[in-house]
Amino acid sequence: VQLQASGGGLVQPGGSLKLSCVASGSIFSRNIMAWYRQAPGKQRELVASISSGGITIYADSVKGRFTISRDNAKNTMYLQMNSLKEEDTAVYYCNFQSIGHSYWGQGTLVTVSS
Repeated sequence: VQLQASGGGLVQPGGSLKLSCVASGSIFSRNIMAWYRQAPGKQRELVASISSGGITIYADSVKGRFTISRDNAKNTMYLQMNSLKEEDTAVYYCNFQSIGHSYWGQGTLVTVSS
C-alpha cells in the first residue's frame, strides 16, 4: 500500500486547512486510516482515525476543531482542520492499517503562525 498526503502549508492562527491522503495498491476493504502528527522535539501522536465503516476517534486536543472523513470509492481520507492553533504546527502523516500491517505516507508540513 502506498500513501500520498497533500494539503499542508502555512496558515495564520484561527485559519483552516484540509489535508488529503490517497491510498493505492492492494487495499483490503476492512481497514483503518488515520492521521498522526509530529511536532519538533516531540513524539508522533494520533490526531484522528476512521475505520472503513466510518467509526471515528479524535485526540482530545483536536475535538470540535478537526473532522476526519473518507471516500472509500476513491481510497481517500481527509482531515478538515479549523480554528488552527500554533500548537497544531507539525508534520502530519497518514497511516493505513489492515490485516496486521501498517503503512505510512511521507508527511505534509502544517505551520500555524502569524
